[in-house]
Amino acid sequence: MNESETHRQHAIDYVEFAVTDLTEAKRFYGEAFGWQFTDYGPEYAGIRSPHGESAPEVGGLRQDTQVRAGGPLVVLFSTDLEGSVQAVTEAGGTVVNGPYDFPGGRRFHFTDPSGNELAVWAEA
Repeated sequence: MNESETHRQHAIDYVEFAVTDLTEAKRFYGEAFGWQFTDYGPEYAGIRSPHGESAPEVGGLRQDTQVRAGGPLVVLFSTDLEGSVQAVTEAGGTVVNGPYDFPGGRRFHFTDPSGNELAVWAEA
């Protein structure tokens, strides 16, 4: 199965946790659950399951100064990022960040009418 077959349009694709100490978070989740990580610099680590080096990323740990209310960031996948931006805004959501480039693709964050923040990403 190649990379594009692992992602489905507008499905929950990735869960991102804000952490105040990336090193400590990696230690904790590694010890508690056997999670493995892909480091993307000093402020981000991708989460892989404990099932080996070839396990796909299912989430990330993002260094931040505080953990925001509402918990982890749910990230959806899109095959058409600009189309997803349009769909979100037409449905009454508000784009609060992006679209912007990041390792592996582009993404944007939005809030729904209740104020929940989610993100949508697309491959580069």
